[in-house]
Amino acid sequence: MPPPVNGPVGPLERGLAVLRELSRLAAHEGRTTVRPGDLVRGTGLARSVVDRVVGTLEQLGYVTLDGRDIGLSVRLMELGNAYLSASGLPAALGPFAQRLADGLDESVSVAVPDGDGVRFVVQMTRRRTMSLAFRIGDLLPAERCSPGALFAAEWSGADWAAWRARRAEDPLDTSFPAVPPRHRPASDGDFEARVKEAAHDGWAADDQLIEPGLVAVSVPVRDASGRIACTVNVVSHTSRHDVDSLRAAVLGPLGAEVPAMEAALAARRPRPAADRVWGTPDGAPAALGEDPARMAKRELGAGFLQSLARGLAVLRALGGAEGAGRGEAATAAGGRGGGMTLSAVAEATGLARATARRSLLTLVELGYVEADGRAFRPLPRVLELGYAPLAELGFTDIAQPHLRELVRTVHESASLAVLDGGDIRYIARVPTVRIMSVNITIGTHFPAYATSMGRVLLAGLDADARAAHLAGVRPRPLTRHTVTDVAELARVVERAAAEGHALVDQELEEGLRSLAVPVRDARGRVIAALNVATHAGRGTAESARRELLPALRVTAARIEADLATASAHHALGAGERVGA
Repeated sequence: MPPPVNGPVGPLERGLAVLRELSRLAAHEGRTTVRPGDLVRGTGLARSVVDRVVGTLEQLGYVTLDGRDIGLSVRLMELGNAYLSASGLPAALGPFAQRLADGLDESVSVAVPDGDGVRFVVQMTRRRTMSLAFRIGDLLPAERCSPGALFAAEWSGADWAAWRARRAEDPLDTSFPAVPPRHRPASDGDFEARVKEAAHDGWAADDQLIEPGLVAVSVPVRDASGRIACTVNVVSHTSRHDVDSLRAAVLGPLGAEVPAMEAALAARRPRPAADRVWGTPDGAPAALGEDPARMAKRELGAGFLQSLARGLAVLRALGGAEGAGRGEAATAAGGRGGGMTLSAVAEATGLARATARRSLLTLVELGYVEADGRAFRPLPRVLELGYAPLAELGFTDIAQPHLRELVRTVHESASLAVLDGGDIRYIARVPTVRIMSVNITIGTHFPAYATSMGRVLLAGLDADARAAHLAGVRPRPLTRHTVTDVAELARVVERAAAEGHALVDQELEEGLRSLAVPVRDARGRVIAALNVATHAGRGTAESARRELLPALRVTAARIEADLATASAHHALGAGERVGA
């Protein structure tokens, strides 16, 4: 494979360097935002280059800008989702991991090799006060976890040389933010001995290698060629098991599931990309034959790096199966699933073959894509681009930036709420700054029947649940405007269901008017309501509907798109798990 072509693909390399540094600061230092100077220092790029890269990434929706603060956007998870979709591992093995976690009452994960490290791609945790889990996308040194010993049993001489070079350069594991750094270097011989033992036994254990108190047992899952494709791992704590009792408890159930897991692995199919190929500002893919990056360049000017946009679009397209029905998808050797040919990538992205080829060669050179014959596949390293810190986000974390943008647009307070019995409960809120404003705090409850968000949430219930809820309501007049007749309330809720929004005018409190729309999950279920609250003296109810409803609907759609991206391969992270 020839090296990447110099010149036009340089922006792609620099863009990935900026994304890596942003991700490192988020994962290693826990920083939600950084300044341009941080990226200049971390990447060694000139400030002008960083500014152009960040500007392009912001236009693509992969980073957020708030003044000088730069943060990772949930949409960036599209790139990691491309690998997870193409690999087929979450879809094929996730149900087995969930069943094992339920049966063993321990956390269960699936890990894949990534160079001389181990990266997690499936995670089923047990919710306990002392939670034991790694994030999807986290990378561990092979020598500090049980899967690493199994993967290393198949390493070549070059692999071992690369491992020793990394160990010499970073003996304390400071480049692995998912594990605590060592206090002193460990002996290479210890790992080599464990690798031999794992190769002989067919399983491996982690006896507090990562940190005190954590123990794990791993078994290999092999592909059609007999090579280890991934491992399934059970993790526990020494308050529950020592390594011997954990082995005794889990090796039997794990071994019983492995044949079915290997059969599922052999039968897996890449999962098609769920939304768009191009991360253009409007999120819409161009028709075949058009180059969306060139169109964006014309619209956004010289600051837009179209080579970066094209390269990221190519990377994301590899997560789809667009070519499968046209004879363009290629089956990779080794039983590791399908890939996409150059022709399929060019067709999926609307790029010329030569342009798509330059991006693919650069991505291969940088270790994000594998070329196997005519097939190109994304590699686990793609998950280093912000996936682990973004995978921690919960529903309210995802929604909050969109609420802030809505408030900046309409200059009114915005909130999210969920149904809690007969009430709504506020889970997120961004107030506006006014002398006279609506003062509501997170956790506040109001009766659902008298609020716009409550009516939207009731409208989202199925007919039987809605009827049962309304049958139990005994509305009382909170103001002289409150609808208290149950039959009329039912008609109001039906209208909200038909129109996709609800407006409540001074029914909860005199002078308070609110307008709400539903927020749906990837399956179309209403899981929350989004509203804007204003004072009734600022105009008529119809003017409020006319002026606020379009912005509300746009914001709800953006929240829904981010929810679909964040939950494409696993449940939402910590925080409010609405609809999980």
